[in-house]
Amino acid sequence: MRHPQRLTPAYLLRGFTLIEVLIAMTLLSLMVVLLFGSLKICADSWEKGEDKISDVNEVAVVYGFFQQHLALAQPLWDDFSQEDTRTFAFQGHPQSVQFVSSFPASADRDGLQLFTLELVDDIDDRYLKVTITPFFAKAEGEEWKPEEVTLVKHVSEFSLSYFDLSDGSSEGGWTEEWLERENLPRLVKVNIKLDNGIFWPEMIIPIKITGITDDTYYETEPEENPEDFAEPEPDPQVTQ
Repeated sequence: MRHPQRLTPAYLLRGFTLIEVLIAMTLLSLMVVLLFGSLKICADSWEKGEDKISDVNEVAVVYGFFQQHLALAQPLWDDFSQEDTRTFAFQGHPQSVQFVSSFPASADRDGLQLFTLELVDDIDDRYLKVTITPFFAKAEGEEWKPEEVTLVKHVSEFSLSYFDLSDGSSEGGWTEEWLERENLPRLVKVNIKLDNGIFWPEMIIPIKITGITDDTYYETEPEENPEDFAEPEPDPQVTQ
């Protein structure tokens, strides 16, 4: 006996209408837009965070350079680069400075080095360049190969000032040049501005060695005389 064919209700056989399909596609499009918008916001936040970290690191690197090298500048004379010429190694200009310092013991370079920091105005960019040359007499037939390092790129403004106390005044003052001197400045002020407008704080670098005689003079505290702290001997007349 054959079973009669079961008939499916008409409402179960009916598909989606055009309006329902359009609504579903619209909702799906909104979800995709929101998803990609959230991803873009996250990516932009991540990129801004990396840029901020990079800017902070750049400031730290530049400040570290001045603290490690300029602050330890040596008051030395250059009497071997040119015959019959003796010049003071530290030469300060409004947008460049030359000084003698050294690298840490962990660095590959040994001995004193002549640092020259200057603003280079290139066609495509303005940047701070450091040139490093050994500061000692070279052997006959030997040529020094200066090492050039870019310290900061995209520089819009750069200026240097030097604090002077050599006139005997208790207050002193700032000057834009430090030339034909026989001593180092007490302080060096560094101002840097970049094209991107990011604020760079003004850096004031204290020079730890400031004086000079014929060789090298280090500023130190006056030595204490042990006799100043000795107890006075009792008066014989008082003891009797």
